[in-house]
Amino acid sequence: MVLTVLIITFFLPKQPRFRYEFEKGKVWLNKDLISPFSFAILKTNPQVVTDKQEALQNVLPIYRYETDMFNAIEEAFLNEFDVRWKTSTFPENDRQNYKTAAHKMLTSVYKKGIIAPDLKHLKEKKPYDISLLEDNITKTVNSQDLYTVQTALDYVKDNFKATDLAYKDAVIGLIENHLQPNILFDERMTTIVQNNTVNSLSTTHGMVQKGELIIAKNSVIDDEAYQKLHSFRSTYEAQTKTIGDSTLVYIGQILLVGFNLSLLMVFLYMFRKDIFADNRQLSLLLLVITIMLLALTWAIKLNLPTLYYIPFTIVPIIIRILFDTRLALYLHLLVILVAGFFVPNSFEFVYYQITAGMVAIYSIRNLIKREQLLLSALFILSSYFICFLGIGLLREGSLNEIEWVNFVPFIVSVLLSLLAYPLIYAFERMFGITSDVALIELTNTNNKLLRELAFKAPGTFQHSLQVANLAEAAIFKIGGNSLLVRAGALYHDIGKIENPQYFIENQNTAVSPHDKLPYEQSAQIIIKHVLKGIEITRRHQLPESVIDFIRTHHGNTRVDYFYQSFLKNSPEKFVDENIFRYPGPIPFSKETGVLMLADSVEAASRSLKNPDAQNINDLVERIINYKLEQNQLDNCDLTLKDLETIKLIFKTMLMSIYHVRIDYLQTV
Repeated sequence: MVLTVLIITFFLPKQPRFRYEFEKGKVWLNKDLISPFSFAILKTNPQVVTDKQEALQNVLPIYRYETDMFNAIEEAFLNEFDVRWKTSTFPENDRQNYKTAAHKMLTSVYKKGIIAPDLKHLKEKKPYDISLLEDNITKTVNSQDLYTVQTALDYVKDNFKATDLAYKDAVIGLIENHLQPNILFDERMTTIVQNNTVNSLSTTHGMVQKGELIIAKNSVIDDEAYQKLHSFRSTYEAQTKTIGDSTLVYIGQILLVGFNLSLLMVFLYMFRKDIFADNRQLSLLLLVITIMLLALTWAIKLNLPTLYYIPFTIVPIIIRILFDTRLALYLHLLVILVAGFFVPNSFEFVYYQITAGMVAIYSIRNLIKREQLLLSALFILSSYFICFLGIGLLREGSLNEIEWVNFVPFIVSVLLSLLAYPLIYAFERMFGITSDVALIELTNTNNKLLRELAFKAPGTFQHSLQVANLAEAAIFKIGGNSLLVRAGALYHDIGKIENPQYFIENQNTAVSPHDKLPYEQSAQIIIKHVLKGIEITRRHQLPESVIDFIRTHHGNTRVDYFYQSFLKNSPEKFVDENIFRYPGPIPFSKETGVLMLADSVEAASRSLKNPDAQNINDLVERIINYKLEQNQLDNCDLTLKDLETIKLIFKTMLMSIYHVRIDYLQTV
């Protein structure tokens, strides 16, 4: 427990907690709040978003004037002009004049600039302003004041003069081949300017001075007051990170978490001594608490938009399936109470999680079908939705004002709660705890071990089935784990697969192998089926809770048939009674006690020559009274009322098995 407290508190955020909880539209019920220091009023998120959008709209796209580009184009143009002219039939004496005129026109075009418009800046194909960067100096230019490749070509066509149309076409074609944009969009520089502009925006507007009233008692928390309170809390938390004593905060966390876990220990000691005395089960509970609160810490450090993404309902689901309803609810409350110190709007958070946890517990009474987990998830989601809608209406007073997108984290949380199913399996394997799901798997008669029992010892297998039916019916009536009883009953005689022929229910002939053995040896063979059963089931990794039925189903009673036979046939010999006695222990729970009675009654009923109502009634009474006289039921919490109920059920079921008309006057 101490280790759990230290681990949890070591990772929790180390800063003093803001003392006030507030919601927009509610009345401020605390005393007048006077600012103990000056602080800036933060803008709301919509205001910040709007300011960013406006700032980005004012940032002009930056285009770079590529000065060096024209030098290469100019040289290529002049060389190609001479080559083209020489290969044509044009007179040589006109070449220099046209070359000079064409060069002058090309130079003027590139000097003004040819832009390559970026599609994302074109809005309905209208001109737009740009920042033109040339020699590290920017100036604002409109795109219509620059050429595009097409407009530059049009300009050349309109303004180049020639006496011969052939000359003009040749020169224009040559110029067209050397037209390309020399004003290019600089996306990297534009992004840098945009980021700098956004980062330089102020996130505050206005100040609250030290000693100024933030909000008066009984005032409604409107938008302005809410923003002041929000700003005050943010500034307070930022200051306490550097000013507050983290050691004292740590001590406070240890006190709170330690006190909570101490209450859990007191609860277990008073109401669940079996868990309190079992270090494995206790470790599991502490591990679940630790993992859940560490997940909360991780989410806080990641600055998740909301902590409702965390599947807190996974705790009551796991504990309910592995333990019981009361412990599941208690543990869930402890986790939520600790988490409430580290989440905003803690009352709202606690309300959401406690109601959802209660619904989770109620919806999974016994996880015996796969769809139960999905149905439980649906119920939990419905619970969250009802709370979300109710709180939204209470806060906003209008359906239209509710931000439905805020319900998405609850959906994610419910989906994550489905992880409980694999976690339950992992915890079962790690801590040796048996859930109802595991018991259902064990009670499947197609299970490898039960199939082996049915093949090697068919009589024992049929006996186990009948015992399972009797014990399950009885424990269901008096209250207990019927699945556990059924599993225990099916495996209680599994040790008989070693030597099945030595047990009467598996003998097909009148000759018994015990006829050739001493009574002591026969008794030991019978007794050893308990030890063999424990060995076999542990080899097959069955839960200890099921193995307990093998250990206790005979208690420490004697194998009376061989004991009495020994006394009768060897009266002169000294008898060691322990040779004829089962090792025990005696049953220590309702379930193991009921199985012992069902096993004895079912086995004895097979010896009835005339299984009528009277004989069955006498048999059940005699066997249960004998177990009481032998003190075999001293450690299991079966009441006299429970025993009377068990008797009635056994009598009724045995009469049904042997097709006896029930005489209720005799069975009461």
